[in-house]
Amino acid sequence: MAIREILEVPDPVLKQVSVPVTEFNAELKTLVDDMFETMYDAPGIGLAAIQVGVPLRVLVIDLQPEDEDAEPVACDHDGHHHHHQPTKKEPRVFINPEILDPSEDLSVYQEGCLSVPEIYADIERPAKIRARWQDIDGKTHEEDMDGLMATCLQHEMDHLEGILFIDHLSRLKRQMVLKKLDKLRKAA
Repeated sequence: MAIREILEVPDPVLKQVSVPVTEFNAELKTLVDDMFETMYDAPGIGLAAIQVGVPLRVLVIDLQPEDEDAEPVACDHDGHHHHHQPTKKEPRVFINPEILDPSEDLSVYQEGCLSVPEIYADIERPAKIRARWQDIDGKTHEEDMDGLMATCLQHEMDHLEGILFIDHLSRLKRQMVLKKLDKLRKAA
């Protein structure tokens, strides 16, 4: 297990389109393990392989809030927020994911990205999707998703096409965001 470097805008690698995984081997397992370790270290709730410089269609997601500052959107089924007790990690791996059935209704979430540090913006996406993907052994799964999971999966899948969440903003808004990022970097 190793923490890998997360690429940040404007690294041109982030614009690459990722290729399908064809071999479900030990190398893939290592990549996925490293991606989880990198994501938890950041900390983040989702990471695409391209963000660590590997142009493969591999995503890891774990919606569990890591700390008190986590976005208060993760609830358990009875609707209670539970930041204050340690939460069980729910690591999920999506290989060669596809969206089959995006809903007409949209939902808006404030999104952020480990490759665009410290920047958040409201992004509108289909509220419900049906997803199909392969697991680490190459077995195919299908599931209906909504809420934060649907948003997060769509955000991560954008990375596979070389798209960042800020690319969904108007050009003007995107330029403002990138200026702000520049300021934050200079201040650091």
